[in-house]
Amino acid sequence: MLLSRTDRSYFSQWWWTVDRMVLLACIILMVVGLVLSLAASPAVAIRLDMSDEMYFVKKQMQFMPVALLLILAISFITSERLVRYIALALFVGGMVLLISGLLYGVKIKGSYRWVSLGFMTLQPSEFVKPGFVILSAWLFSQGMKYPKIRGNLLSFILFASFISLLVLQPDMGQTMLVTAVWVAMFFLSGASLWILAGFLGITGVGGFYAYNTMSHVAARIDGFLNPADTDNYQVDLSLQSFIQGGWFGKGPGESSIKSQLPDAHTDFIFAVAGEEFGIIGCLLIVAVFSFITFNFLRHAFSVENMFKKLSITGLTILFGMQAFINMGVNLKMLPAKGMTLPFISSGGSSLMSMAITVGLLLALTRRQPHADQLPVGGRYNQPLQA
Repeated sequence: MLLSRTDRSYFSQWWWTVDRMVLLACIILMVVGLVLSLAASPAVAIRLDMSDEMYFVKKQMQFMPVALLLILAISFITSERLVRYIALALFVGGMVLLISGLLYGVKIKGSYRWVSLGFMTLQPSEFVKPGFVILSAWLFSQGMKYPKIRGNLLSFILFASFISLLVLQPDMGQTMLVTAVWVAMFFLSGASLWILAGFLGITGVGGFYAYNTMSHVAARIDGFLNPADTDNYQVDLSLQSFIQGGWFGKGPGESSIKSQLPDAHTDFIFAVAGEEFGIIGCLLIVAVFSFITFNFLRHAFSVENMFKKLSITGLTILFGMQAFINMGVNLKMLPAKGMTLPFISSGGSSLMSMAITVGLLLALTRRQPHADQLPVGGRYNQPLQA
């Protein structure tokens, strides 16, 4: 073998402690994303009258190696403190950009989700999410260890400040996702069912308020509940893609509905997969996402360190729930949310943020070698030491 278990090198230690199967699964998703981008993006570029019909494909090819390097670099981290510093930088920097977006951002489809940095356009909320999860996990765990710290209250302040900016954009899909992640972490940290019930009640009131005051929220919910009475152009086309694709699909590049889907390369790329690769191809994509999600959850429930347990759980829910919400919308099982499919949808912000998320997960789930695998006369670095 090229890498011996007794090798003391830094790379060898990483190789034998990182979850290589999950890393491979993420690379597979990136490759699938590039294939689907080649299928869907040119039609979108032509419809937008862009001079280069391969524009979105080229952008995706530029971001992919950067995303892979991010995953690998972050997965090498063995310091719990460094993980927290990265999370703090992501949260603070992202929140500043979120506020800048509300004041000076680019309005796209009625929302101020994007910030122009000159050389690229960024969606700050994508980068705040992993930072928010790690910081909340640390506050929850510190609150459990040192009750005087009031970790639950401090985490709630972070949560409230983040979702307030998301609501102001407005971005109700991300608001719901972040809320679900935070509630799950709050529950795992020992919150009473009464507190959770009260919080969920407040969330329900907030949803009712959004439905009655935000026209686009009402339109999406009404369209889902009463499809015959509303215009569900993209969702209807998406469902038609799966019907036309059948079990085995029409073949790579042979789909036709993508030329009519405005977001065929982003939010509805799963529909393109359905038409070109059929139900079988889509089930394989679902299987890869399920493997990654359940594998990380298995790690979460096997660790005793509360910070790691909460961090892994929160980041995994963030990753898995976003994937299954996107696929659910494409299949008309959920109201439209405007969420991308991790590692598959085109878009630099989504790809980079998911690379950071998975990199952190791989760092947090680095295995402790068994005694018989330790180098003779020495030992591996302990993964994620405080």
